[in-house]
Amino acid sequence: MNSRGAVAAGHPLTAEAGATVLREGGNAVDAAVAAVLTSFVTESPLTGLGAGGFMLVHAPPEDVLLDFFVEVPGRTIAERRSELVPIPVYFSPDSPQVFNVGAASCGVPGTVAGLAEALRRYGSFPLVELAREPARLAREGVRVNAEQAFIFRILEPILTHEPECRAIYAPDGRILAEGDLFRFDELGGALDRLAADGSGPFYEGEIARRISDWVLERGGTLGPDDLAAYRPRSREPVRAGYRGRDVLTNPPPSSGGLLIAFALSLLDRADSAGVATVVAAMEEAQVARTEAFFHGLYEDGYAHEFLSEPRIEAAAQRIRLSRRPPDPSGEPPGDRLGSTTHITAVDSEGRCASVTCSNGTGSGVIVPGTGVHVNNMLGEEDLNPLGFHVNPPGRRVPSMMSPTVVLRGGELEAGLGSGGSNRIRSAVLQTIIRLIDDGMEAQAAVEAPRFHFESGAVQAEPGVDEEGLDRLAALDYQLVHWEERNLFFGGVHAVARDPASGELRGGGDPRRGGAVAYA
Repeated sequence: MNSRGAVAAGHPLTAEAGATVLREGGNAVDAAVAAVLTSFVTESPLTGLGAGGFMLVHAPPEDVLLDFFVEVPGRTIAERRSELVPIPVYFSPDSPQVFNVGAASCGVPGTVAGLAEALRRYGSFPLVELAREPARLAREGVRVNAEQAFIFRILEPILTHEPECRAIYAPDGRILAEGDLFRFDELGGALDRLAADGSGPFYEGEIARRISDWVLERGGTLGPDDLAAYRPRSREPVRAGYRGRDVLTNPPPSSGGLLIAFALSLLDRADSAGVATVVAAMEEAQVARTEAFFHGLYEDGYAHEFLSEPRIEAAAQRIRLSRRPPDPSGEPPGDRLGSTTHITAVDSEGRCASVTCSNGTGSGVIVPGTGVHVNNMLGEEDLNPLGFHVNPPGRRVPSMMSPTVVLRGGELEAGLGSGGSNRIRSAVLQTIIRLIDDGMEAQAAVEAPRFHFESGAVQAEPGVDEEGLDRLAALDYQLVHWEERNLFFGGVHAVARDPASGELRGGGDPRRGGAVAYA
């Protein structure tokens, strides 16, 4: 579709907010910021002012990853006076998972600083214009759709654990359901404050003081020095070649982009991207997630070392010979829902902002008077594979989030990313395969059935190639067949672009209420 741009996101209002900015002459970063701010209302509690994230900006001649993810606190007070609070969450009646919340789970949020920095560097619209409509939505309310109602329902034990959270998500004594009005007045006021005063009050001003006081009083370690010291960081994206394209994604200290680049590098050497071959590449990437891998993420030059020719060739040779990698016992603990949002914005000039944000499941800690629901990243098991509270203050928490762009001859061919915790890497990988190898349009590529390898098992949605699954069974893989498409397998929101004509096609993932809006 020929247009001024396109935005793919996890809610129709989120996507429309970005497209509106594009229609008014804004660029991809302006649109992405507007959409992210709107998602704080429409996709709460997956994201918000207390979350963290990453934005991959393709703005020729520059490609930059802005890291504004959650940081480990403890500069002011290093010792906790409370413990993580485990809460079981039931994704199905017989499948509970334990999430850790409370003040001890709260890390230093980065979304406010990151969005302000993205606008400062690449934006053309003032923050006051981009925040006006999200602030209105927060105050007046948004009707809960089916996808958000499901999230509210499964996270109910967390969203009703503390009175401040309960007042927002269960104002009449029951969790909000489809069709109910979600309102968060204090979020509206906070967005007004952000528009008027920028990010400063959230890190060194009145809001920062309220956040740190509230968390410290409850035994956490998020102090004023942690907020004051927080800065977004610019990083060079990690790159992988695939079928004549350059795939750019999130570099260390995050892990997801590196694993995607590794798997793509393996598949680029394979004759096919069939189910068995892709699972073999997924397994090679999974086995590489050892304790040494997580330590290496914080070492200079580790991405180059991890993607070295000898490592890739050795793994590719095993795949060619249908040999499984040795010693998979070092892999870290497994799956979580992944309370994450992704937005892709592309403008008429081929610039792209691919941005993924997450609040974890939320800590249940909403700070009165701030509109901030603080993240629970210090309590997320898959983000702390070496143990809880072992990272030093100031270190970025590693993440599987992987905002990604695909370039052909330096021109944008696609921007994409996903929610879904450990499934992010498999969701992004398979969507790239569908776009490039299978030549699918963006919506079809996003909707295509997915599979995921982890903890010795292949999880498969209905519609995955049965012959390929049979080959895996013959190789002694455990197969888990899902009865229907599920948000477990991520939520990819993508925009594909024809580098020759500039034609745009978006794909919003129905697994997570995805939508596309065109300018």
